Amino acid sequence: MALERSDVEKIAHLARLGLDEAQIPQTTQALNSILGLVNAMQAVDTENVTPLYHPLEATQRLRADEVTEENHRDDYQAIAPAVAEGLYLVPKVIE
Repeated sequence: MALERSDVEKIAHLARLGLDEAQIPQTTQALNSILGLVNAMQAVDTENVTPLYHPLEATQRLRADEVTEENHRDDYQAIAPAVAEGLYLVPKVIE
């Protein structure tokens, strides 16, 4: 399916693209080459190809779920201007 000038003008209008007269032939050629590539990809026989879940067929290495830092909440809240029941109190910014 090759696009014609009228098709490109309609697509440009729908996409709100401001193509001038000099750009329409270049855009038509570019869109036709893209559609040609899509047609070539659709023509490939993939009947006996099994789908891949991941292109590398690799599994992720997972690290052990261990705590690596100490809890410093009390230290940080000691220097906070306002704290109540372990929460930081901030001024109301939205009415």
